[in-house]
Amino acid sequence: MKRILCFFTAMSVFAGSVMADEGMWMLPLLQKMNGKAMQELGCQLTPKQIYDINNSSLKDAIVQFGGGCTGEIISSEGLLVTNHHCGYGSIQKLSSVEHDYLKDGYWAMNRSEELPCEGLTVTFLEYMRDVTAAIEKAKAKAAKEYAGKEDGENLIGEALQREYDGIIGKAEQENPHCTAEIVPFYNNNVYYLIVYKVYTDVRFVGAPPSSIGKFGADTDNWMWPRHTGDFSMFRVYADKDNNPAGYSPENVPLRAKNHLRISLAGVKEGDYTMIMGYPGRTTRFQTSPELKFQIEQNDIRIAARTVRQNVMLEDMLADPKVKIQYASKYSGSSNGWKKWQGMKLAFDKLDIIGRAEKEEAEFNKWVNANKKRSSKYGDALNNLAACVEEGRYLNNAFTTAYESVYKIEASGFATAMANLMKRALSEGKDTLSALQQAYEAIAPAYADYSAGTDRKVAKAMMKFYRENAAEEYYLKGLPEDFAEMDIDAYVDRLFDNTVFTSAESLGKAVSEKGAAVLEDPAFVLAKSVNNEIFRAFRPVQQIEQKLAKARQVYTEALLEWKKGLPSYPDANFTMRLTYGTVKGYSPKDAVVYRYYTTLDGVMEKEDPDNWEFVVPEKLKTLWETKDYGQYAMEGGKMPVAFLSNNDITGGNSGSPIMNSRGELIGLAFDGNWESMSSDVMFEPDLQRCINVDIRYVLFIVDKFGGAGWLIDEMDIVK
Repeated sequence: MKRILCFFTAMSVFAGSVMADEGMWMLPLLQKMNGKAMQELGCQLTPKQIYDINNSSLKDAIVQFGGGCTGEIISSEGLLVTNHHCGYGSIQKLSSVEHDYLKDGYWAMNRSEELPCEGLTVTFLEYMRDVTAAIEKAKAKAAKEYAGKEDGENLIGEALQREYDGIIGKAEQENPHCTAEIVPFYNNNVYYLIVYKVYTDVRFVGAPPSSIGKFGADTDNWMWPRHTGDFSMFRVYADKDNNPAGYSPENVPLRAKNHLRISLAGVKEGDYTMIMGYPGRTTRFQTSPELKFQIEQNDIRIAARTVRQNVMLEDMLADPKVKIQYASKYSGSSNGWKKWQGMKLAFDKLDIIGRAEKEEAEFNKWVNANKKRSSKYGDALNNLAACVEEGRYLNNAFTTAYESVYKIEASGFATAMANLMKRALSEGKDTLSALQQAYEAIAPAYADYSAGTDRKVAKAMMKFYRENAAEEYYLKGLPEDFAEMDIDAYVDRLFDNTVFTSAESLGKAVSEKGAAVLEDPAFVLAKSVNNEIFRAFRPVQQIEQKLAKARQVYTEALLEWKKGLPSYPDANFTMRLTYGTVKGYSPKDAVVYRYYTTLDGVMEKEDPDNWEFVVPEKLKTLWETKDYGQYAMEGGKMPVAFLSNNDITGGNSGSPIMNSRGELIGLAFDGNWESMSSDVMFEPDLQRCINVDIRYVLFIVDKFGGAGWLIDEMDIVK
């Protein structure tokens, strides 16, 4: 219970001592921690207008979009806007060579033209409630009851699971059509029950072509100045009672509990801004050994992805069909690849590890100044460092395999076939029925697969693995010795003989061969790869449990050490709020970046010979004629993007950036290159959030896309 008291002591202090631009703040604690500071910075809303579980509030307009982004509702009829790169996967699945919605864009001109997106979800937060006391009580009771018993640890775990199940079950019973989960914060020192409502009928409404929505592509990713119209639009549908329901033509647009008004007033430097959304993951409680190891792991990922992406990109540029099939795969891979490179540079430039070591030295002084603290926390840092070192070799082995040979898609299909068949057999299916069920689950994935590209990737990844893996983790059980084999010849034989290169060949083999399909050469490779993956991963899991306990103790100590200072937990894809201002920055001597960009910059970057910087003819015409309508800035220019100092990370993509009245002024879509270390340490002078201006979004919808009917249903204010 002492841990809880320490936490709430820290939480109860006015947050003004922290830079207003730092912090991913928890919504239930806004009144206690941030209300006064937000008001002093310019916010005109009360905390209850932002988060209220009994009445409609701003949080009801903010959603989880899919599995890793944020979106916002912008009309009373469920119209949603998020980033183009967030909708990218869904748009890609709807595309074909004949209807390439990535390349050409798409605009529904009425509700009947809105396209269903299979598998896409939109999730609304109902409420969050602190359940730390109940969890700690159950944990203490179980520890006392099972102390000294042979299987005590497992029995304690089972008791805690029963407590979890009870809290979750009650919440779901009290909230029909909702799901609940218990989420840990502060490295398992605090727990919240979170109740969500998930809608599964989501339809694609429109998006600009990639030449606008992804303008600058990899070159401009994470960079400023930025000129990307990074947005896409969807609509949430519900049953006649406004409840979640699977796709049906009978479903109707969601009657939204709340939606954001849209401001065309624009922004100026120093204006108050706030962002609400679902930041994915930060690690700001990490210690210096963890930070050093993070860079070591990233180096492995960067090297492997460089090889794989080069192969994919070559085929994508050569074949329009492959470009569609691999667009989302390439984009997802390259985003992290570039971020990790920037992170390493930022770590060096900003001395991130040195600063962490300095704080740890101060922490040790505080611990050792008190005998009781020394007894409780004296080994906290050493235990963390020991766990990191214990897992280094195994983690590196796992990551090397996972980022290389595990990415061979043909053997990945074989792995999926085996796992799905095993599951079906456990459910009582006979062998042939289990095979058929597994095949039907896998077959749709072949729409985004090129056997020719995968063959090239397989050769490159197997060579990478042989050059970079420790010999004891070399692939075993293959027809030839991995250390000596001619990899090109082996891969060619595999792809010439496997049935896992198309849905048609796999379906035919399932029908004709039955269980013998699992003797396919792709399955032999899959088994070999998975053996090495899990040989490293299983002990890593055990070490990770020890590491989690060490982190919990260290974080508990930090909360006690920082008692009286404001604190926010690491991001974990739960809704947070960050507040700050519109602000430019200076990355180095004599270089000063203005806080906004305009359409002029798009034209300055245009390069018709470079796919990343092609400009659509219609956009050029609109620029030449200055046909901007009501969306132009004072002075007549067309705004594109702007900067703020809000604290965001991955998962915030698509988040609304709002003014002091909670009106939508843009969409957060990126961070800047100079602050790639921000997931582990906030740097106020350099960290910036890049936002697409809502005026550019509406200009593209209206003037470029001709979808003015969508503008008509929005609540627009000047």
